[in-house]
Amino acid sequence: MLEPTTMYFALYLPVYAIGAFLALVLLNVVQQRLFQKAGDPPLVLHWLPFFGNAVSYGLDPYSFFLKCRKKHGDVFTFVLFGRKITCCLGTHGNDFILNGRHQDVSAEEIYSPLTTPVFGSDVVYDCPNSKLMEQKKFVKFGLTQKALESHVQKIEEEVVDYISSASKLDGPSGVIDICAAMAEITILTAARALQGEEVRSKLSAEFADLYHDLDLGFTPINFLFPWAPLPHNRRRDAAHAKMRAVYMDIITERRKSGVDVNEGSDMIWNLMRCTYKNGQPVPDKEVAHMMITLLMAGQHTSSSASSWIMLHLASRPDIAEELYQEQLTNLSVDGVLPPLQYSDLDKLPLLHNVVKETLRVHSSTHSLLRKVKNPLKVPGTPYTITTDKVLLASPIVTALSDEYFPNALTWDPHRWDGKTEEELVGDDVVDYGYGVVSKGTKSPYLPFGGGRHRCIGEKFAYVNLGTIINTMVRNFKLNTLDGKSTVPATDYTTLFSRPAQPAVIRWERRGSQ
Repeated sequence: MLEPTTMYFALYLPVYAIGAFLALVLLNVVQQRLFQKAGDPPLVLHWLPFFGNAVSYGLDPYSFFLKCRKKHGDVFTFVLFGRKITCCLGTHGNDFILNGRHQDVSAEEIYSPLTTPVFGSDVVYDCPNSKLMEQKKFVKFGLTQKALESHVQKIEEEVVDYISSASKLDGPSGVIDICAAMAEITILTAARALQGEEVRSKLSAEFADLYHDLDLGFTPINFLFPWAPLPHNRRRDAAHAKMRAVYMDIITERRKSGVDVNEGSDMIWNLMRCTYKNGQPVPDKEVAHMMITLLMAGQHTSSSASSWIMLHLASRPDIAEELYQEQLTNLSVDGVLPPLQYSDLDKLPLLHNVVKETLRVHSSTHSLLRKVKNPLKVPGTPYTITTDKVLLASPIVTALSDEYFPNALTWDPHRWDGKTEEELVGDDVVDYGYGVVSKGTKSPYLPFGGGRHRCIGEKFAYVNLGTIINTMVRNFKLNTLDGKSTVPATDYTTLFSRPAQPAVIRWERRGSQ
């Protein structure tokens, strides 16, 4: 039998715990309301210390931004797992953050803990920004006009091979998990175009499982605990080591072969002959890590965007048919569609507009973050952003605003008829060390970011997506399972926004009836 004192604590301990929790919540709210520093942006109310606004932000960041913007304006701070995140929304916010000086804002301090275990050391965000700019310049070898022209037929061949061999596309008609299919297609096409035949030949066998395990490094929890000894992190690290070994073996064999490094024509050969401005040749380890980066970078964006395009075309068979008729009108020879050429893409304006509109409505990255290194005054406001904060830009807020795009939440490729994104971006250009790019950070349309960290693979993305979708439309008629013009909601629970699962569509081979 329990002693009276022990019984007393056993009975009332839950009450004390609840009381202490409520007191902590009350103290947290009082602190937010009474101890706001002069010059700080307004703070979004949160009930729980440390966790802050993690739930509402994590489940639907776009709705969270709109709600906070309505109450606080374009500039406000919220708490995310102990970090103070200051949002600067709108076109001026995009420009303030994405065009910020490197000495004032840092992407490396935010993203390095997440990306370094995946990509490897001494590349991307695990090196000085000046070195990253040089690495971007090296990689542009595969993104030149000449390279893009050669990529189109390789991409088309990969899609045709997939269509011919995939069991899920066997027969005259059927249904398919389009997100899984497009993830497979985009990694195959990017590998064939940017990695070379030698790497592509290994993809189906050695790289398939390794890629999946390495991709596990891009999970939300790894923003907080990238080096935690969790099962998915152990698989990530093992996959990185094995994938690096594959690339290192290729590089070693090439050096032993006696072939002049200047004679090679793929990306690995290119990186093997590159030299930094200080005269140091790119070390083989960094070549391997840059190749891993190339394989991983942009994959989520391309996979997500192509999935959204296919889902929208299934919900709008009339647009899909327009795309097919556009090909017949502009490309067919005696009623037959020949293999696609790079120059053909300019003859397919609706195809280009479908890609642009999808990237506007469905950005895979809803938040672009920068660590504040020096106190920054936000132009046109009384606010100063101090070094204890992280800045957040969200180009999706302007991309989905009726102010810039009437009926903005509606997917309508024809809104781009006769227009170009350059009209929104402007012609202001800058060279950060890897070639001239559009400055364009005040634009409401920034599907590839802006500033020094603007994605250099923009042109390849348009070529890759355009060629993939062009080939799919040539071969299939599409529809939704219920025949209604609806698409899935957006799943924001991963680091990269994607269609909510399952995302299944109907397909029917053209000419099957």
